[in-house]
Amino acid sequence: MDVIELRADLHNMIDKISDSNILYAVKTLLSGKAAKQADWWDTISEEERAEIEQGLAEADHGEVIPHEVVMAKYKKWL
Repeated sequence: MDVIELRADLHNMIDKISDSNILYAVKTLLSGKAAKQADWWDTISEEERAEIEQGLAEADHGEVIPHEVVMAKYKKWL
């Protein structure tokens, strides 16, 4: 399928959509607004980033506690 056929196919698909939520979503996607939204990583503090990076490093080194162990320990509060 070449670009002209693809464009025509998309036009036909859009013409058949009656749900305004879907149309707004397509409009947002095509206008590039979705790509311009801030990444959550850029919205958190340096301290939060450091803590996340520390946790990832610990996990990479196998310094983790299995889920089952944590659940057993805190079962009385859950």
